[in-house]
Amino acid sequence: MPRHLDGLHPTTLLLLVCVVNLSRPVCVDIPSETKAVLGKMMKLTCISCMKREEVKAKTHVDWYYKPLGANNSKTLIYKYKINATEEVDGPFKGRLTWNGSQDLQDISISIVNVTMNDSGVYECHVLRKFEFDSYSPSALVEKNITLQVILEASTDTAALYSEVMMYLLLVFLTIWLLVEMVYCYRKISMADELAQDTAADYLAVPSEQKDNPVSE
Repeated sequence: MPRHLDGLHPTTLLLLVCVVNLSRPVCVDIPSETKAVLGKMMKLTCISCMKREEVKAKTHVDWYYKPLGANNSKTLIYKYKINATEEVDGPFKGRLTWNGSQDLQDISISIVNVTMNDSGVYECHVLRKFEFDSYSPSALVEKNITLQVILEASTDTAALYSEVMMYLLLVFLTIWLLVEMVYCYRKISMADELAQDTAADYLAVPSEQKDNPVSE
């Protein structure tokens, strides 16, 4: 064990491990919204969760746009490469912003001041190039978002109910994790107290009885 951990109580070490595990970032692949309100900002959500071996990969992202009804005439509108974003000349220039995460599992973008002409299919292409000692494989993920621009936002009862249920579930899981941590802490503390009591009882026995145990 490292020297700086020698003085830590076993219970403290266990709690530290629990905190580290709970604070580990979790990636959830959620779909993007498909309706944008005219004149508002719209986030095009694109999630590409990485496995443990993919953490050191170099990520390159291309966003394409294709009007509704078009066959294969898609246009490159946004790029991300080597920790830098790049807008492409066209109708979206100046209206796109990077909305991704630092770990590049969320590689979303947002459209500022949505227009009626923004309806269409958006393609998110994520290319990861892995860095291994002997070889450098790559993997490509493509996701499509069909966006519809509407004049006013409508109240979706089902979506509101789902959102409320999601928050309730998060609260329940948080409370459950806290209860589990408290239970583990109390269980380990009781085990430590029992071990200390056993050691104290053993030390309290006279040395003569330890050397000459009573035989039946």
